[in-house]
Amino acid sequence: MSESNAPPIGAIAWTDLTVDDAESIRDFYEEVAGWQPSPVDMGGYKDFNMMASDQAIAGICHRRGANADLPSQWMIYIIVDHLDERIERCRRLGGGVLVEPKQMGAHGRYGIIRDPAGAVCALFEPAC
Repeated sequence: MSESNAPPIGAIAWTDLTVDDAESIRDFYEEVAGWQPSPVDMGGYKDFNMMASDQAIAGICHRRGANADLPSQWMIYIIVDHLDERIERCRRLGGGVLVEPKQMGAHGRYGIIRDPAGAVCALFEPAC
């Protein structure tokens, strides 16, 4: 994606659902929403990109590995600049950090926060 076509800061870049049994929830959304699953190798198990018209639109993930401590909820990934600064602002403004900033392969970095009302989301800084 060229920089001129990149989603703006503040846009929602991705949505994941983390659950104990990703296969059964994958099947649920395949039947209910008409999404088609595409397996993603996670090194010993598979999560799923859910596809609509050959476009990945959401992920359904097992509560394992990096997701082991996440609640079962739809998680949005909000594009930010300067992830480390945004994480510190979250803390200063009364939020919490559930997952410290970490690398997401070649895609960029993310951290998971809880706002002062208790809602959880991920902040995502795309790779340059």
